[in-house]
Amino acid sequence: MEIIFATSNQHKMKEVRAILPSSIQLLSLADIGFNEEIEETENTIEGNSVLKARTIFEKYKVPVLAEDTGLEVFALNMEPGVYSARYAGEPSDAEKNMNLLLKKMNSLENRCAQFKTVATFFDKNTYTSFTGIVIGEISQNKQGNGGFGYDPIFKPSGFNKAFAELSLADKSIISHRAIAMNKFANFIKNY
Repeated sequence: MEIIFATSNQHKMKEVRAILPSSIQLLSLADIGFNEEIEETENTIEGNSVLKARTIFEKYKVPVLAEDTGLEVFALNMEPGVYSARYAGEPSDAEKNMNLLLKKMNSLENRCAQFKTVATFFDKNTYTSFTGIVIGEISQNKQGNGGFGYDPIFKPSGFNKAFAELSLADKSIISHRAIAMNKFANFIKNY
């Protein structure tokens, strides 16, 4: 089955391709020649996921998978949340985002956080969403060179390593994105 994955982020493409079965052929926005910015105007992760899926579906009328992800820090009232990619302002800059978050958390003892992904499948003018959450904590310093976004400062519960220190294979089993995409993969088997 061919599905447009509404992203230009090659890191996300690689992660999701590693999770989904080979029977699903994912096409990125670049693959279909879509170069416009989809403005994320919703105030929730769920809303932005649906918005991206609907936008691409309405333009191409083919099955679309979209996702939105946010890091939510409990002691910061769930910041950066829906603003995770642009936490330190425009344009999006992962280093600046991490530095700002670490600065805000400098004196906080409670470092509990969660990564939340909402994946939305849009087809035939209807959609279904799948949520994946992984609980963990924000480390004191950046660790590792893998992954992207906040991966160098997020340690999932039960691990002594940040996401950026885990292999793609390991991350593809336990991550928020993996949880949401596995729910989608189970759904699409019966589609």
